[in-house]
Amino acid sequence: MDDDLKAIVLAVLFASFIGTYLDLLFVGCNLYTFPVRPLASVFSVNIAFTLFLLPLVTAVFLRIARKLQPFSRFILIVFIGLLAGVGEQLAETFGWFIHSRSWHHSYSIFGYMVFLLIIWRVYRLFLK
Repeated sequence: MDDDLKAIVLAVLFASFIGTYLDLLFVGCNLYTFPVRPLASVFSVNIAFTLFLLPLVTAVFLRIARKLQPFSRFILIVFIGLLAGVGEQLAETFGWFIHSRSWHHSYSIFGYMVFLLIIWRVYRLFLK
């Protein structure tokens, strides 16, 4: 396995780990819930998201971001952050996700942007 693939795999595992624990934290603080989720009697978070969708999106992000110049990479991160905010609102309309009244979708937009910046840094760290 080449160094780039190793760095992507490690960064994706880190993203899944952090995403799961952030969801556990936010669900525990009653900021949001997942009324529809796999293994609902066992997990309070949507493990389909944190173990499958988030790692897939992270891997695609890293594969694209590594080919971009810094400004283009920043624009990609902003775009994905905006897309995540819209995606959460869409998930709410399907009943997959419920936020508390104190939640603002701007938290998600900026949260995903910071998350992707951290994942990018972790990926770069694993490359060294």
